[in-house]
Amino acid sequence: MCGRISQFSDIREYVATLGMKGALVNSVGDAPLERYNVAPTTQVALLHLQDETLHADLVRWGWRPHWAKDRAAPINARVEKVAHGPFFRAIWPHRAITPVDNWFEWVDEGGPKKQPYLIRRRDGAPVLCAAIGQLPDADEGLGEHDGFVIITADSAGGMVDIHDRRPVVLTPELAREWLDPTTPKERAEQMVLHQGEPAEIFEWFRVSMAVGNIRNQAANIIKVAL
Repeated sequence: MCGRISQFSDIREYVATLGMKGALVNSVGDAPLERYNVAPTTQVALLHLQDETLHADLVRWGWRPHWAKDRAAPINARVEKVAHGPFFRAIWPHRAITPVDNWFEWVDEGGPKKQPYLIRRRDGAPVLCAAIGQLPDADEGLGEHDGFVIITADSAGGMVDIHDRRPVVLTPELAREWLDPTTPKERAEQMVLHQGEPAEIFEWFRVSMAVGNIRNQAANIIKVAL
């Protein structure tokens, strides 16, 4: 996963897809996010549970433990290692969902520059990506070291031609279970290892080279490239 996403829907549309009832503590706002080209290290809308209440917060995309000052903060965590490796041990219990409308990958097709592709669900619904992080506390607000990573798995089917890694995407039912703090860690690991959405539910197509410029947030960058 190359590390570029779109979040252009409003947060309540993402919550409706998730299917969670009850109150929402929303620090993101109700207006459409209209972010078509979201890069790592920027703040991203994230859904997580605290005290049985769903929270929507803007959280930095990228995290590293306090002792790993010799490297850049990763934006992704490999599903094969995330539950047991020392790097993410502190945040493995702190689960979240990164809702996106699509993500981008770049493919070497022999031209002078790699060709960007957009990947989204065939049914047009938001994509619910499994994530973990050091998450905001409702009483204290966003902390200096808060951040998150998206969990990734090996690509399968035709998606491997686009990139060898992709986000672990959960169905709404599994996403609710993932968020539930009472879900055992062992069960959470099995979910992301074996129950992510299959390649068949996604579609992908070429988009404009303009997506390579992170300053370009125009809606037309998610259109099919002619």
